Amino acid sequence: MQRVILDIPDNKINFFMELVNNLGIKKVQKLTSKQKEFVDDLKNSLDEVELHRQGKIKLQAAKDFLNEL
Repeated sequence: MQRVILDIPDNKINFFMELVNNLGIKKVQKLTSKQKEFVDDLKNSLDEVELHRQGKIKLQAAKDFLNEL
C-alpha cells in the first residue's frame, strides 16, 4: 500500500471525495492544520537544502545555530 498527499482546491474537494469513494478507497485522512504546517515547513527546508546543493544559497552552520539558542 502507498500513501499520497495531495493539495486539493477547496472548490474541488467535494468532487474529489466523490471520486475517491467511487474508486473504493476506504481510508481517507485529512491533515490537521498542525500537520499541514509541519509538511509545509518540511517542504521549505528541503527546498533550502536543494538550493544549497546547487550553490545558490549558503546555509547556517549547526554550531552557529546552536550558539544562537
